[in-house]
Amino acid sequence: MGTTQLEKVPEPKYWHLKTVLMDALDSEFEVGEILPNERELASRFGVARATLRQALEQLELEGRLQRRRGVGTTVAPPRVGVFVGPTSGSWPGAADDAWLTVGCVEAAAPAAVAHMLGTGADEPVHTVRRIRSMGGQSVATELLYVPGASVPGLPSDLTPTDHVPAVLRELHTLGLDGEDRAVELGSARAEDAKQLDRLPGAPVLVVTTRYVSGGRVTAVAVATYRADTCRLTFGDSGAMEITHQGQERHAAAS
Repeated sequence: MGTTQLEKVPEPKYWHLKTVLMDALDSEFEVGEILPNERELASRFGVARATLRQALEQLELEGRLQRRRGVGTTVAPPRVGVFVGPTSGSWPGAADDAWLTVGCVEAAAPAAVAHMLGTGADEPVHTVRRIRSMGGQSVATELLYVPGASVPGLPSDLTPTDHVPAVLRELHTLGLDGEDRAVELGSARAEDAKQLDRLPGAPVLVVTTRYVSGGRVTAVAVATYRADTCRLTFGDSGAMEITHQGQERHAAAS
């Protein structure tokens, strides 16, 4: 086959510089150490400051650097593993669930979620927002969608305080047949970005989980993880975890 047009395109200068900077971070700098200013770095590596900024921005996206106001650019600390595999085949809100619930509303689900649930485009569903933190930092935010048909025993006069526990309690009365997950790269929506301390549009990892009971999809969870701090690994069982740089562990078989 002939050479494609893309194969003729040279590697961008900033991308090559990023690789060189990564080697320097590994061999010359300690975690938390402040990097020299842009002028010094550009002079050292013989590049324009615009090229340097592109490389630094890419390293920040990949979680290798942190930019802090009043401090400068520092080497990011090691990442901590975040397990997202099945938890003993249990519904959200189980005793060993690592998520913190922060609220619940009734609203129409996004079109893709409504399609999975088999609900109408404008049909309101119980939408539970949850947050997951590690080391004092929010690493993920989640929306759990539960249609009314899945929790028919839910009282109609619930207060905002009672809404979340009542929805989860009703889910736990159902038999869980199984669950499946899909992962894709996405962009942080405004509300998710605020919860994760990121800018809107920042790259995120979106993990969609479908919960099946009675032969149908009973609930759908859409979790958004910071892509700058997370990477995914898959065990032989198909279970999945998000592992931070420098640490790897396999999910136990469900």
